[in-house]
Amino acid sequence: MNEEKNISRELVKGIFLLLIGALMLGGSGIFVKLSDSSPSLIAFYRSLFALPFLYAWMKFEERNNSQDIIWDKKTFFFLVLGGLCFALDMSIWNWSLSFTSVANATLMANIAPVFVVIFGVLFLGYKIEISFIVTLLLALLGVFLVVLPGEKIMVFGDSLGILAAVFYAGYILSIKDLTNVLQPAKTLFYVTIITTVCLFPISLIEADSLNLSKSEFFILISYAIFSQTFAQGLITSGISKVSAHLSSLVLLMQPVAAAFYGWFFLQELLSPLQMAGGLIVLAAIYLASRK
Repeated sequence: MNEEKNISRELVKGIFLLLIGALMLGGSGIFVKLSDSSPSLIAFYRSLFALPFLYAWMKFEERNNSQDIIWDKKTFFFLVLGGLCFALDMSIWNWSLSFTSVANATLMANIAPVFVVIFGVLFLGYKIEISFIVTLLLALLGVFLVVLPGEKIMVFGDSLGILAAVFYAGYILSIKDLTNVLQPAKTLFYVTIITTVCLFPISLIEADSLNLSKSEFFILISYAIFSQTFAQGLITSGISKVSAHLSSLVLLMQPVAAAFYGWFFLQELLSPLQMAGGLIVLAAIYLASRK
């Protein structure tokens, strides 16, 4: 009985961390739009500038319980895969913002739960109940209602968003496997190192220079602290307590959060249809959590 209560508490804690992380990450597109740097360079500095803060978090987490990495083939594989997938996800998603709206790019990138389910079943032996598939479709319907009103379809940019979702799914599955053997802070720190290494040559090819103005430096270090350190830190901690497919469903709160930020900061009106979509996403998360 006590074990069930502990599992339930951990699940609730994990979902709460994922929700807060998703709400924060929903504002990431604002930093990308404000920046004058190239898309891959923005992603590179997001991961690079976050490393000192993630290192401090890792050391804080290890203060009472230091944990060494067991460098077996599986751990190394998912570490490299997670870092590479996240590098490609960020770079491609940032590029998608150059060809489509923030709302559309966010929507397309957040069909990642579909790919999490597909990859999990095909490659990792996950067993997904039909009821979860129905709940996932309900949540995706809610996301479409939140994002689509008034948005034009921009095929190339939206296609890049879908491609980003494929790599984000790979990142979520990798993080889930790594947090089974490593603490969340250590997982995110080492994955972010791999991400930074992968983005460096892409940024060199794409950008004329790696130099930043003072204003650009301030935007990108704020982006790194807000999105990579705090938001991804909360999400990584949440994923360590929740299954990969449920984690990806909870992260569908990102486009709902993006719509809220547009209303709160930019006075963009929310239609009744959009508000209903947000409520549908919340209801779907609640139903999936109860299951």
